Parts: sequence; structure tokens; C-alpha cells
Amino acid sequence: MSDVIYLDNAATTKVAPEVYEAMKPYFEELFGNAASIYRFAGNSRKAVEAARETVADFLGAKPNEIYFTGGGSESDNWALKGVAYALKDKGKHIITTKIEHHAILHTCEFLSKQGFDITYLDVDENGVIDIEALKAAIRPDTILISVMFANNEIGTVEPIKAIGEVAKENGIYFHTDAVQAYGHLPIDVNELKIDLLSASGHKINGPKGIGIMYIRNGVKIDPFIHGGAQERSRRAGTHNTPGIVGFGKATELAKEKMESRRKYETGLRDYLIERVLSEVPYTKLNGHRTDRLSNNANFSFQFIEGESLLIMLDQKGICGSSGSACTSGSLDPYHVLLAIGLPHEIAHGSLRLTLSDETTKDEIDTTVEAVKFVVERLRSMSPLYEDFIKAKKAEDR
Repeated sequence: MSDVIYLDNAATTKVAPEVYEAMKPYFEELFGNAASIYRFAGNSRKAVEAARETVADFLGAKPNEIYFTGGGSESDNWALKGVAYALKDKGKHIITTKIEHHAILHTCEFLSKQGFDITYLDVDENGVIDIEALKAAIRPDTILISVMFANNEIGTVEPIKAIGEVAKENGIYFHTDAVQAYGHLPIDVNELKIDLLSASGHKINGPKGIGIMYIRNGVKIDPFIHGGAQERSRRAGTHNTPGIVGFGKATELAKEKMESRRKYETGLRDYLIERVLSEVPYTKLNGHRTDRLSNNANFSFQFIEGESLLIMLDQKGICGSSGSACTSGSLDPYHVLLAIGLPHEIAHGSLRLTLSDETTKDEIDTTVEAVKFVVERLRSMSPLYEDFIKAKKAEDR
């Protein structure tokens, strides 16, 4: 990958060498089923429980509150469907936001067809929810509030502690999709009053196909997958021992490097933002300027199409995104950009660049020069841009 500048770490990350090495034995000599009772399987069982303890420690949770899943989308589905079905006799009202990942939004659409009532909260121009609007949306039949910790598209970090306090005061369960925040931000589920939390391994230099659900003890939730008695009979299926070990090791590394990584990425992110905004005219930064993930920069360039921008950057060996990786086949502008008030024509011209602790300043400089060239090239072919410049010149006369 020496000829590739990879700036799409919000979509996925490469597996860290230490994670790969930790996983290898459980593919080869220690391949036993963690649920089996003979001694050979005990090695796998111990590895699973060690990873569970690592994750619990990172979140300030108890080990028996951590459940291993197949990924963030599964965990999101479980949180919403599991609570909805468990509490349907108490109420059928769920509160979420308009900028959630589709794993939440599509699950809410599904539940609405099952008779549940969903309230989608607006966000401001930075993607932040209004706590007073949240309070006003609560009803006697509200059973769950689900708000993501940090947005995958624009990087904005939500006021999670305030949301947790509102939920706690009203006796409502609070779930947060922490897929982008886990491993990048400190999270204490007790301090933040979080009842359920979703996370995914491949966002933190761990393997794909493994995720976790934190479920506070006492929370009423239906099992998600029926079958065996794995995960305390709440999530059946043979344990993905290599994946679980990898998730645990990735969590351990993320915790060790968190502060140094955030400092490094924030400096590089701000350098990228400042260069693009100052050197590419008619450009807007999307998301909160400071309360955002340390590695996220999302721009909208007027008078161009994001898809064309991505293709031309790809030809120069630069990997970015113009929306969610899960919806990259769609030509519609991503729903998050519309929710923060961008018109369709500007939302179409978006570019998300997400860094890692291995991204270099030279790579950022190369990327900025490429963006400048591509944007100028695309605008030179745009009749809208030509008309805009003509009108601007006429005004200046």
C-alpha cells in the first residue's frame, strides 16, 4: 500500500500487527470451541473471558455486562429490537435522531411497522441535538432513547452525559451507538448513565466480524439470536474466539495509545482543515469545529459532485469517502448532511477524510494538493460554476 494514501479510517482500519499475532494461535493450535467442557477448549474459554474483562475495564463495566456480537450493526439491532420487544407492554415509543447510522434508522423503520412510534430529533448546523428538545419529546410510553456517541460522517460528538442524565431522571433506558467513539474517546458507562452500548472491532485496528454490546445488569432485553446457551443465553452461536481475542487486544492497544493518538491526530486534522478551508474557495467544514472526533474532517465543495471527486482522487491513490461506506452505492447525498441543513446541491459535493495515527503530514500535504487540483478541474467543467463566476464578476463591477 506504499502508493496508497488511506484516509477512510471511519469506514474500516487495518488490523494492528499485535492484534494479528494475538489472534493467530486461535486459528491454529488453540482452535477449540470455547463452549466445550474438555480441557483443550479451556484455552479458548479463558481467552474469551480475558477479552471480556479487558472490554469491561475499558468501559467501567462488569464483565458479565459485556456480550460479544457479530459487529456494530448487529449490536444496534439487538439494542433496539431487544428492548422494544421486552418492554412493549410498558410502552412503544422510542426517541432517536435524524443523523444516526442506518443500522439504527432502518431498525427504527422496521419497528415502526411493528406498531412502535419513533421520534426523530433534529440537530443543529453542527449536528448536535438539543437537550431541551429531547426532554420535550419524552412521553409516558417512552421506553428507549438511542443517540450515537459520535457521528460517523461529520465527527460531531454528542452531549452524552447530559442525555444519560435525562434518561436516568425519567426512568428510560439509554442506548448509544459508540462504534466511532469506542477506543478513540474515554467512556465510563456509569458516569455517563449509559444502559446499552454498541461497538465494533474493525474501527479500532481490530478484525472485522466482531462487536460488543454492553447491557447494564437489570436491563430488560430479549435475546437476539436463539440457539445455544452462549453469552448467557442471550446471543447464541459458537464464539468467534480469534475475533474476540482480537477485539480484546485492539481495546488494550487503544487504551494505551488513546491520549497520544488523539493529540497527534487532532494536530494533523486541524492542519488539514485549515489548509483546505484557506486554499480551496467556496468550501465548508461540516460538523462541530472542536467537539469532533480527532481524526475526522468532512468538507462540502460547491459546484461539484462528490462521486466524481472520489473517482479522481482514487486515480491519484487517495482513499476517502463521500458518505457512509454502508451506502456508497447510493447517489443521494448522505442523510446526515441534509439533517444539518445543507441543500442537496452542496451535500452532493461532500468529502470525508478520516486519519489514523500512521497518517503523515506529507500525506496530508499531498492530499490537499490533489483536492485543490481535482476541485478546480471539476469546477472548470461545471456550467453552474461558470454562471456563478460570471454573476460574481458582474456584481463586482
